Amino acid sequence: MKKSTLNQTGRIKAIIFDLDGTLLNTLGDIGNAVNQVLFNSGYPTHPLKRYGSFVGDGWEMLIKRALPEFESTHEKVKACVEESLMAYGKTWDVTTAPYAGIPELLDDLTQKGIQLAVLSNKPHVFTRQYVDKLLAAWTFEKVIGVSSRFPRKPDPAGALSIVTELNLDRKNCLLVGDSGVDMQTAAAAGIFSVGVSWGFKSEAELMENGCRFLARHPRDVFSLVAA
Repeated sequence: MKKSTLNQTGRIKAIIFDLDGTLLNTLGDIGNAVNQVLFNSGYPTHPLKRYGSFVGDGWEMLIKRALPEFESTHEKVKACVEESLMAYGKTWDVTTAPYAGIPELLDDLTQKGIQLAVLSNKPHVFTRQYVDKLLAAWTFEKVIGVSSRFPRKPDPAGALSIVTELNLDRKNCLLVGDSGVDMQTAAAAGIFSVGVSWGFKSEAELMENGCRFLARHPRDVFSLVAA
């Protein structure tokens, strides 16, 4: 995508970021928590990298993918969701940290006057904890995770709520994420999509789901608002 394609939509005033795989590398803590539950239940565990293909569609789907297929019953999934969330609540910040270049990107965006927001498919309580502890150096105007109020992406409700509450026009926003679900969310909300290649999903998945600009380094994101 050429920058001129974006410039035709107007000046960017806000960026809605996905969390896991976009701002923060959370895969180790997620995988370890789920592996603990699998091990305790007598099921095979998975290499941590494998969890990159499990995440992105909410915690329940993560558990369904991690469990052996023949054990993925409603009752077992529900029990493992509860157990793994309890385990994760104790160890969610052991290895999780911002990706290289993200602190500098957030600094530059803040200095540029760009409003920041987070929209995650992680349960809202964890989304809020991550931002409050690991991204506390920056101001995020809105932080939304999955709750009874906001369904998981690709439902555009969360993205549209952010646009409305920040009193913005969709053409003045970017939605930045690492998955096809994020690209689908942007399309459903009518927001320009930016896919990041450093996260959990492949560049092919991003492009197949409508990515309009592919960022291979955080500075590529800033290039869209620097002009």
